[in-house]
Amino acid sequence: MSPKMQNTVRLTLSYIAIAIACVIILYPVLWIIGSSFNPGDSLSGSSIIPKDATLEHYKSLFNTAESDYLLWYWNTLKICIITMVLAVAMISCMAYAFSRYRFVGRKNGLMTFLILQMIPNFAALIAIYVLAYVTGLLDTHFALILVYAGGLLPMNTWLAKGYFDTIPKELDESARIDGAGHFRIFWQIILPLAKPILAVVALFSFITPFTDFILAQVILRSEDKFTLAVGLYKMISDQFGNEFTTFAAGSVLIAIPISILFLSLQRFFISGLTAGGTKG
Repeated sequence: MSPKMQNTVRLTLSYIAIAIACVIILYPVLWIIGSSFNPGDSLSGSSIIPKDATLEHYKSLFNTAESDYLLWYWNTLKICIITMVLAVAMISCMAYAFSRYRFVGRKNGLMTFLILQMIPNFAALIAIYVLAYVTGLLDTHFALILVYAGGLLPMNTWLAKGYFDTIPKELDESARIDGAGHFRIFWQIILPLAKPILAVVALFSFITPFTDFILAQVILRSEDKFTLAVGLYKMISDQFGNEFTTFAAGSVLIAIPISILFLSLQRFFISGLTAGGTKG
């Protein structure tokens, strides 16, 4: 087989693999979107392309007399935004310290982070519940924010540290010669150059509360404090699955803030890929 034919075969197989992956990813998404426009409440009567499309399910979600969906949405957004800001602030400081400074316990700290990122948060559910109960934070959003932010630290600190390592240390030395202090170097030199990786960390931090169900279910008790995941689950569990189409409509709306944030930070992702290919 000639080299040209081999390249053609490889390219064809690559396209086939990508097409299969797209079908696997997009099919359930299209099914949920189609179900949200189907009339009725049953899953059995839903189809990916509804014959008599309706917006009734979306209207019922925004009707405060029928659903607390808007309250759950606000709770989730509040938790996501605070978690994102707190996580980005802590991760950027920790990654900068591990990247630029040499101190006692540095290697052990990095190794501890490496081990911790192998353990999922739900593995410590009992401990998290007991801590929340003892500290009086049970059934509070503050407890969830602390757990989410803490869970994001290990993996993202490693991720950000790797990027900070690619920023030349000569920039720090030049700034020190000009009289800049540690905080000024971090704030005015390192952070602007680290925007791509901080954008990735911000996106991960924002998505985590949206996708989590187990921790929120364990900590939250009051219906007016539910997040979207817990509230939507309660919606279908109370009706024995008879509200599936409304559940689908609520699920579709979850993608809106995530998509807006992703599109807003997209230019940083692209610049991050470019920078990663040129920095040494």
